[in-house]
Amino acid sequence: MKIRQLHYIQEVARRGLNVTAAAEALFTSQPGVSKQIRMLEDELGVNVFVRNGKHLSEITPAGQRILDYTQRLLHEVENIKNIAEEFRDTDRGDLSIATTHTQARYALPPVIQRFRSRFPKVTLHLHQGSPPQIAKLASDGQADFAIATEALELFEDLVMLPCYRWNRIVLVRPDHPLAQEKQLGLRELAAHPIITYTFGFTGRSKLDQAFAAHGLRPDVVLTAVDADVIKTYVRLGLGAGIVADLAYDPKEDADLVALRADHLFEHSTTHIGFRRSMFLRGYMYDFIAAFAPHLTRELIDEVAGIADPNARAQRSKQLGDALPA
Repeated sequence: MKIRQLHYIQEVARRGLNVTAAAEALFTSQPGVSKQIRMLEDELGVNVFVRNGKHLSEITPAGQRILDYTQRLLHEVENIKNIAEEFRDTDRGDLSIATTHTQARYALPPVIQRFRSRFPKVTLHLHQGSPPQIAKLASDGQADFAIATEALELFEDLVMLPCYRWNRIVLVRPDHPLAQEKQLGLRELAAHPIITYTFGFTGRSKLDQAFAAHGLRPDVVLTAVDADVIKTYVRLGLGAGIVADLAYDPKEDADLVALRADHLFEHSTTHIGFRRSMFLRGYMYDFIAAFAPHLTRELIDEVAGIADPNARAQRSKQLGDALPA
């Protein structure tokens, strides 16, 4: 049994049983992948995949059990490599971050700039996607860190650490009826077309909950995952935009009127998540501290050391509640 063979079956399963796509991702040939999988199955004496002619059609029950263990084993192989690299090259390596557009565009640039100046030999990989996609990338080991506001709690193997609290701001054109409001109310806001985030992105659930709690059904005429896109359509006069307050720049958005909305909506908390089984290299601790200074190495290790997912989530909530509003 070879580690390479385990990589092959894991990648084939991840690619929806598409051997060609798996081979491309692994930078090898499709016949080579198929041959190695056959050799592994012959050695094990069971099939990992069900075949329909030349194509793989499903994963066998034995294959699913094998894949579960394979994923854990490959994570440990990666940990062994990281431990060796930590002692061999303390300031050299890779760091893969999965995050949303809002974090990548507004929150991370100064953090990455400082990190790069301190660790110029660390190669950064930035992956953008929806919160569930981001969390899965971290859970599957395809990303080291997941940074998002939503969905990280869906994966119990992730250690979630609260980074900062944020709220929303309402942006309108100067000629919009709400532009002159001294104290914006939910009812007044709901009376106008709204442009905001797609459900599941950037704390959108808190926004929907606030309107529902007051029996209001806002007229959401357009949604997007990108705050810049939302602002574009606000400028076109399609409605009032509701975005994360960190997405508002007084200089770049000087043509829009910003209305405070922190009294209308419950705050949201952005978290950084990583696999509990992952070996954290020194520069990984440094990255977390650069993004959230209150997350010391001791605190990170404390939370990661809690085996029970519910107890770990409770400790994370305690830390989040202590963050400044």
